[in-house]
Amino acid sequence: MQTSFLKITAATAALCFSTFVLAQQTYSVSGTVKDKKNGELLIGVSVKVSEDPKINVVANEYGFYSLSLPEGSYTLIISNPGYQDFEQQIKVDQNIKVDLPLIPQEQISKSIDEVVITGIKKDKNLTSAQMGTETLSIKNIEKLPVLFGEKDVMKTIQLLPGIKSNGEGSSGFSVRGGATDQNLILLDEAPVYNASHLLGFFSTFNSDALKDASIIKGNSPAQYGGRLSSVLDVKMKDGNNQDYNVNGGIGLISSRLSVEGPIQKEKSSFIVSGRRTYADLFLKTSNDYKDNKLYFYDLNLKANYQINENNRLYLSGYFGRDVLGLGNTFSTDWGNTTATLRWNSIINSKLFSNTSFIYSDYDYKVSLKSNDNNFGLNSKIKDWNLKQDFTWFAGNKHSVRFGLQSIYHTITPSTASGTSVSSFPRNPRKSWENALYINDDFKATDKLTVNYGARLSMFSVLGGDTFNTYENGVLTDSKYVEKGKFGKTYVNIEPRITANYRINEVSSVKGGYSRNTQNLHLLSNSSSGNPTDQWIGSSLTVKPEIADQVSLGYSRNFNNNNYELNAEVYYKSMQNQIDFKNGAQITFDTAADVESELLFGKGRAYGLELIAKKKSGRLTGWISYTLSKTERKINGINDNQWYNARMDKTHDLSIVATYQLNPKWSLSGLFVYSTGNAVTFPTGKYELNGQTVFQYSSRNADRMPAYHRMDVSATYEPSSNKRFRGSWTFGIYNLYGRENAYVINFEDNPNNPGTTRAMQTSLFRWIPNITYNFKF
Repeated sequence: MQTSFLKITAATAALCFSTFVLAQQTYSVSGTVKDKKNGELLIGVSVKVSEDPKINVVANEYGFYSLSLPEGSYTLIISNPGYQDFEQQIKVDQNIKVDLPLIPQEQISKSIDEVVITGIKKDKNLTSAQMGTETLSIKNIEKLPVLFGEKDVMKTIQLLPGIKSNGEGSSGFSVRGGATDQNLILLDEAPVYNASHLLGFFSTFNSDALKDASIIKGNSPAQYGGRLSSVLDVKMKDGNNQDYNVNGGIGLISSRLSVEGPIQKEKSSFIVSGRRTYADLFLKTSNDYKDNKLYFYDLNLKANYQINENNRLYLSGYFGRDVLGLGNTFSTDWGNTTATLRWNSIINSKLFSNTSFIYSDYDYKVSLKSNDNNFGLNSKIKDWNLKQDFTWFAGNKHSVRFGLQSIYHTITPSTASGTSVSSFPRNPRKSWENALYINDDFKATDKLTVNYGARLSMFSVLGGDTFNTYENGVLTDSKYVEKGKFGKTYVNIEPRITANYRINEVSSVKGGYSRNTQNLHLLSNSSSGNPTDQWIGSSLTVKPEIADQVSLGYSRNFNNNNYELNAEVYYKSMQNQIDFKNGAQITFDTAADVESELLFGKGRAYGLELIAKKKSGRLTGWISYTLSKTERKINGINDNQWYNARMDKTHDLSIVATYQLNPKWSLSGLFVYSTGNAVTFPTGKYELNGQTVFQYSSRNADRMPAYHRMDVSATYEPSSNKRFRGSWTFGIYNLYGRENAYVINFEDNPNNPGTTRAMQTSLFRWIPNITYNFKF
């Protein structure tokens, strides 16, 4: 009897164990999310399970998602701002692939009661562990008032906290105390080394060609690297694979045109987008200026082909150039070329692969002629880049990103040629930059999300040139490294972690630490930058820049997530910062070495960032404010004491608003205020050989006047038919005519030579613009 009882008990236990195992058997549900109207893959779409609200995954930057579910029937809820929520019934008894189409909410533009800031999840600030990140809506950028009426991603991000403009009208920016070159700017994964046109008044990004743009302020995931301060990740549209579309705009000084459509419907598509200014055409109407040149152009190209349901190829390119010339006496031109060949592969239901071959090229040329003398100057930086990236959806709680990157850099230093200088070209400097990285987005609990990872970066100085070593600007050693040999290799480990804890349904706190290194450096003597600034790589003298950043944040939403408040404080410590020594002499003689004019030290930046947003209703917009300090300490400068960095601004305020007056008219406006840039003004003067020589003391101890202005615009969208849509935008830049200082020069007062007068140069007062936009 006892034996029978034991047998029954054992059998029951075995059955219970088998039932438990079967109950825990899970299957993968995966696929891609796309716009049903044009076939564009959608980024960051939320995929939830109705039966278990704890299960919530987000599609990656290539539109792929994956989740794990036990056997059973479920309802997937797919949501993305700007699209109708979508529900999909599924039955799970094996691994299944479910592609999810979303329908755009076209009626948003027709109903003034449903206006929202698209591209922003209403509670993303409460759930995401990522800190210091903003995603920009290309649709909203269209209505903001900007210089010359040209919608611009680069100008828009300058209205966000912690991101500061480098000058009047400039597309250059600094982030949390970093220099312009400390921003990694990517266009379809290709680095863009000069992202501005017309000395910064336009950016290289034609918004008609863009799908998505996001800015990360220092706490970037491990797949990003090579810069200290920020990542601006811009992605081009794939092209409509359902129908042909043409859209563009005609403005006062520039026009643009884009064409997209299917190559093979639902299988392949293309987009071609071009833009050009035509100020030079107006110059030709004048006899005095008809031989002058002043224009830029850019061209975006992209095509994709779906090999099968798991594999797709993309080929994208960008070509842009600026041309400035004064008759036959002076000319300069500069530009970028990038190309990206990308292969997306769904290896299995949990593993996604992206393989990219990337090319990037930036160069400038200057030519000057005077009588029988001529002078030329040129420089170039060229990259070949291989990137292999994997996303592994290890479960509903883990999304693991890992991979490698390898970049071969060729930097041709600024080289002069002509009748008055030696014409022997400088040897290009070559280097090899590699990285391995891994990153995990971990949903630890219902309230706690952690994003952690590390990046191993390696930078090798390659031979083929003579390398000098300097100590405080004094030559201490010189050696030739043979071609094919390694001169020096720098290895750095970059740990990164951010965490978000959701206190309740309406608030959360965040914290993070990150280390970043940078091996490419831009030498510039101006805060706004110019095309002839010189790129150099780490060498025997120039060491990698390193930044450690700690940040804390608090987020709170109000009124059903329609209002949002975010606050962050940060402290950033920087090593191996670069500045020119006092009285630096920058020449272009082939025997000169710019490294002899450099000094190295440390930096620090800290501040408070606030942003309040209103995300729905007739009136939408935001108010952002930054209180910050940025300093450098470099032996040999300012008596070895801390001094203000060029990009230091104590206060920075932006107010942005859009008001939907009725279904046809919308009004937009913005106001900006900031403390003036840190500069060095003369403290005395003396006369030498009949010439006045000014004396300077502390570096960057003075300030430009405070900067402020207001811009307004109105957009009129008349009723349209199904095929053709048109709109008019009217705007005024600098509404109240503030004469902001661009440059202040000092000279002897002609009325009293013993005194000095300051002469201020201002660029813009009132700048009206009219733009007609169309789409069919």
